[in-house]
Amino acid sequence: MRLSVSGTYAAGKTSTATALSHYTGIPFAPARSIREILPDAVPGKALAEVSPAEYLQLAVRRHAGRVGNEARLGARLISDGSSLQEWIYAAARVRFGMDPAAPAPTPPRSAAMGFFAEAVDQLGHAFRQHVKETYDGFVHLIAGAGSADGGSNGRHRRMHPDFRRFCDDMLLRALEDLGVTYHVVGSGDRAERLRTIAGLFALPTVRSVDEALELAAREYAGIDWRLEGARTPSAASVAASVAARGEAR
Repeated sequence: MRLSVSGTYAAGKTSTATALSHYTGIPFAPARSIREILPDAVPGKALAEVSPAEYLQLAVRRHAGRVGNEARLGARLISDGSSLQEWIYAAARVRFGMDPAAPAPTPPRSAAMGFFAEAVDQLGHAFRQHVKETYDGFVHLIAGAGSADGGSNGRHRRMHPDFRRFCDDMLLRALEDLGVTYHVVGSGDRAERLRTIAGLFALPTVRSVDEALELAAREYAGIDWRLEGARTPSAASVAASVAARGEAR
């Protein structure tokens, strides 16, 4: 069983997928977050400051990381999201602009944004095909009312409600259009959420819900939630930047 836990920012994908993995014994397939990727991909910039071209690099890097994890785990995995998110978060930036927290009116379409829109459409074709061929089912999480702004506790980026709504609606439309098996699970008691998901997909269980939630909470507490501005590029990234500057002279 290859199951993806779907949803927008702050819907609870990571905590739910981690706990579900412990509950069922199916391996967890994480994806590197943008905050982890960005310092190496676009050093010195916050996500809201990247150009459309730079965002394409981030989307491709994250997709490639997912594909590697999926290939490594084989026929049994629980994924923290899917490459639909990389495509849809990019499509939302075409619609609203590069900063997801900015006011919602559609910005004027620049030449760079026009090309970005075409490139995002093409990525969408590839990413949708990959998703349809990869996963046996999806559970789509609806974010709780308290996280409508994308979270302000330092763990999640702030997000305009219209940006979030657009992403959530587009994710559900994509799942419908792909014809994949999916179920929508609302917010609520975490234990009940795990039982519901396991029941919907007839998943095995290897420990109690309480034990699974405790193990997941320990792992979740250990996640480095710092945004990209608090991180430093890797040594390999710094060396590559220095070499590139030398070649440009």
